[in-house]
Amino acid sequence: MKKWTAMLLFGVMLTVAGCSSGSSGAGGGNSGGSGNEPNIGVAIYKFDDTFMTGVRNSITEAAKGKAKVDIVDSQNSQPTQNDKIDLFITKKVDALVVNPVDRTAAGVIIDKAKAADIPVVFLNREPLPEDMKKWDKVYYVGAKAEESGTISGQLLVDYWKANPDADKNKDGVLQYVMLKGEPGHQDAELRTKYSVQALEDAGIKVEKVAEDTGMWDRVKGQEKMAAFLAAHGDKIEAVLANNDDMALGAIEALKASGYFTGDKKMPVVGVDATAPALQALKDGTMLGTVLNDAKNQGKAALGLAAVLAKGEVPNKDNSGYDLTDGKFVWIPYKKITKDNIDDAQ
Repeated sequence: MKKWTAMLLFGVMLTVAGCSSGSSGAGGGNSGGSGNEPNIGVAIYKFDDTFMTGVRNSITEAAKGKAKVDIVDSQNSQPTQNDKIDLFITKKVDALVVNPVDRTAAGVIIDKAKAADIPVVFLNREPLPEDMKKWDKVYYVGAKAEESGTISGQLLVDYWKANPDADKNKDGVLQYVMLKGEPGHQDAELRTKYSVQALEDAGIKVEKVAEDTGMWDRVKGQEKMAAFLAAHGDKIEAVLANNDDMALGAIEALKASGYFTGDKKMPVVGVDATAPALQALKDGTMLGTVLNDAKNQGKAALGLAAVLAKGEVPNKDNSGYDLTDGKFVWIPYKKITKDNIDDAQ
C-alpha cells in the first residue's frame, strides 16, 4: 500500500512539474519575438489605386519584425472607413495609420482615437490644420503637393524651350489641357495651380484649352482626353495630369487619335512615377513624371505608428525620419524623365 501511495505521489509531482514547466515556457515565448510586436490597424482609401498599392506594399515590408499590421480597404467610402476604424478601436489596436477617403473627416477619426487613447498617423491625404492640432498623438506623413506641381510645370518648360515645333500654331502660347484629380483634394488643387504657375514663372504664355476631373482614374482620364480631342483636336499642345493613371489614360486616347506614330507627338506629364508610367517613359509616350515616393511614405508611416504604439514620442532617432513641427514627415518629390529613370526604379 505504501509503495502504491509513493508511486501515486511521485506521479502527481511529475504532473505538477510538467504543467509548471509548460506555463513558464508559454510566458517566456510571449515576452519576446513576435508576441511583443504592437498591433497596428491600417485603413487605405481604396486598394485599386496604383500609387496606394505601392504604399501598402511598403507598409507590409516595413512591418516585418517590427509590428503586426491589419490593412483594410475603405473602398473609397468614408462611412465604410469609419466602420473599419471603429472595429480597430474595438479590437484595441496599439496605433492607427489612416489614408482618409475625405480629409475633412479626419476630425471625427481623431476624436474617436483620442477617446480610446490610440495614436493616429494620417497618410498621403493631409487633415485640415485645425484637426492636426486636436491632439498631441496625431501625425502626418506625405509630400508637399505644390512641389509636385512645380516640377510638373518645369518638365513642360524644359520641353517647350528645347522644341520650337511644340508650338504648333506658332502663336507663342502654350495651349494645354488639364486632367485634375478628385475635386477639393489638396493634391489636385495644388498640383493644378503650381504646374501652371511654374510655366508662367518661366516666362511662357499659357492658355487653358480644357480642364476636367479624371478622379485619379486611368479609364476616366482616357474618356476625358478623348472628349478634349473631339472638341479641340490639334489646338492642344500639351497635357498636364495630376497623376500617372490619368496621364496613361490620356496617352491611350492620344494613341487612338494617331499620336505617337511618325512625327505626331504630344508631351504628357504625370505624377507618381508608377511602374506603368516608367514603362511609358521608356516607350517615349510620356514626357515625364514626378516621383511620389511610395516606399518612403509607407515606411515612415509604419515607423511612426510603431514608435507611438510603444508609448514613445517619434523623433529622427527612433523613427528614422525628420519631423517638421514635431508632427509632420515630408517625403520629397523628384523630377523623372527617360534620362534618370533609374532614380525611380
